[in-house]
Amino acid sequence: MKSLKTDLDLNAIYPPSDTIQEKAYVSSLEEYLKRYSASIEDPVQFWKKIAAQFFWKRQPTGPFLSYNFDLKKGPIFTKWMEGGLTNVCYNLVDKPIQEGYGDKIAYYWEGNEPSEQKQITYQALLNAICKCANVLKSLGIQKGDRVAIYMPTTIEAIVVMLSCARIGAVHTVIFTGFSADALAERIIAAKAKLLVTANGTFRGTKFIALKSIATQALIQCKAAGHPLHHCIVFNRLQTTPQTEPIPDIPWDDSIDLAWDTLMAPVSDLCEPEWVDAEDPLFILYTSGSTGKPKGLLHTSGGYLLYAATLFKYAFDYHPEDLFFCSGDLGWITGHTFNVYGALACRSTSVIFDGIPTYPDGGRFWDLIDRYKVTTFYTAPTAIRTLMKLESSYVTNYSRASLRILGSVGEPIDPATWAWFYQVVGESRCPIIDTFWQTETGAPIICPLPGVTPLKPGSATLPFWGILPTIVDDDGVEIIGEGKGHLVIKNPWPGMARTIDGHHERFESTYFKPYNGYYYTGDGARRDADGYFWIIGRTDDMLNSSGHLLSTAEIESALMQHPSVAEAAAVSAPHPIKGESIHCFIVLKDRWLYDHIIESEIKSIIGNRLGAFAIPDLIHPVPALPKVASGKIMRRLLRKIVRQEVHLGDTSTLVDPTIVHQLRKLTQHKVKIF
Repeated sequence: MKSLKTDLDLNAIYPPSDTIQEKAYVSSLEEYLKRYSASIEDPVQFWKKIAAQFFWKRQPTGPFLSYNFDLKKGPIFTKWMEGGLTNVCYNLVDKPIQEGYGDKIAYYWEGNEPSEQKQITYQALLNAICKCANVLKSLGIQKGDRVAIYMPTTIEAIVVMLSCARIGAVHTVIFTGFSADALAERIIAAKAKLLVTANGTFRGTKFIALKSIATQALIQCKAAGHPLHHCIVFNRLQTTPQTEPIPDIPWDDSIDLAWDTLMAPVSDLCEPEWVDAEDPLFILYTSGSTGKPKGLLHTSGGYLLYAATLFKYAFDYHPEDLFFCSGDLGWITGHTFNVYGALACRSTSVIFDGIPTYPDGGRFWDLIDRYKVTTFYTAPTAIRTLMKLESSYVTNYSRASLRILGSVGEPIDPATWAWFYQVVGESRCPIIDTFWQTETGAPIICPLPGVTPLKPGSATLPFWGILPTIVDDDGVEIIGEGKGHLVIKNPWPGMARTIDGHHERFESTYFKPYNGYYYTGDGARRDADGYFWIIGRTDDMLNSSGHLLSTAEIESALMQHPSVAEAAAVSAPHPIKGESIHCFIVLKDRWLYDHIIESEIKSIIGNRLGAFAIPDLIHPVPALPKVASGKIMRRLLRKIVRQEVHLGDTSTLVDPTIVHQLRKLTQHKVKIF
């Protein structure tokens, strides 16, 4: 790496502070590089040493690692620690209790209303898990069976997840923003034998009728020939102040079972089921461009190993720290950093079943102050939402406990990075900008707090065991600085093993495009220092007048205008330039779009990127189509500007109605050549 200098603008380099380095597990670039080299040159010995920290009923009997990334040599596969017997739940809860952490708080839970609060120790968590596991077994759930979980972010949802892990069942957590159709589709695809849900929840003042949606989904499942005999219903609303009218909750005595009634009489002792390291742990569905969700399957041993390692080192987590990840349990962020990676490191975490702007824009900062949060991990979308508000919502709170900030879900533009760093972190907390996917299990490119000089907007350097590279359209590796398709050359423990029931689709999606590499589907740029800059999905890249541009580059420029809160850029066909550029912007409060703002935005883009990057059309819109992780669905925006009829899978959107609004707003402005 070249020498890194510090400036005072958005191109600044932010070295680790002395305060962070003094405490960090890894506190020098030399130490990071030494471990990284060891992880690449001898991955078996590197990961075997870390795996020894977990409990194994039986050590691996087969090869510690076997894999094939080359379709010409046969089916794609990856196996870690095959033949080793373990139990993920035992490692997450029983083992910490045996080490003296039984009375430590595992979770603080806060609901939509500030008055809704719970906490649970490791010992109490184990008791609840064992009770729930015994309930599942009494309902016929065995090792290998699938259980669907359609619940808000609650301690009880985590109990169900770990109860499945305890008895060797496979869980699929389904985000509570999904419709009945989407829920039924995933239950059927996963071949789930049981559904666990809640009677409802609130998002701000909006009631989410989870049980009603679940009932509709189960009717669809039955009509499709996949009837479920039981649906466990947790009373989430029992802690909710009756300030809002709650609709009647549907109930069918032939299938519905009350959580409290089931849990009360059963034993709080349940022996774990010992499973092979390569046995499945969970299935998590992510949207697909074909309109058919992909059920990514993660296995027990490798995922646990990688998730725990990432949590410890990426956040420099120590037992006295308090971690707050705002991610929903229905997404991989919630799985890895609210449950599996977190508990494996004996964490205390805050989980939140609410929104950052209710009852006002200070909710996050209030939570951080009350619980003395040291590490706060959230999405750029949430940050930009809060950026629109008066800074007093932040500065009214101390935030003195904060040590580390984190970003997840999509690339964070430098302007948003700077606000997060300067306003929220008061220029003392490093921002851990993590690049990862449902498929990768945990981050694969991210800085380490005590090691990595930070560049706003860059995911920086690969984590241990990850060998990324950039290839051109023909699959030829680009050496040194360059821009192209981001691929990974080697296997790592936390990667998904397949798409459940569709291994050919797994191969064609991730390995066929560039045979011999795992294809992330993202474009990336590598700079002179070896830093990686994620520039968006490769199908989000556009070519205007022979210039290859990424959505992230244009969006970063859009965000420089003081009126812009959120931005997305896509392309449409153009007879002369190849592709025209369309930009969607969400304005901050009290700003009104006019020709002056439009002219200023175009001037910023022209000055930053060149005249070729000036958008053909700018669409001011009320909101952007996003999934709960914060990812903007540019695929849908692209289809909207191209006036395509079929949009594919929209079930993952937080607000599916926004698609119709955007169609109406753009239909008279877009000219298709």
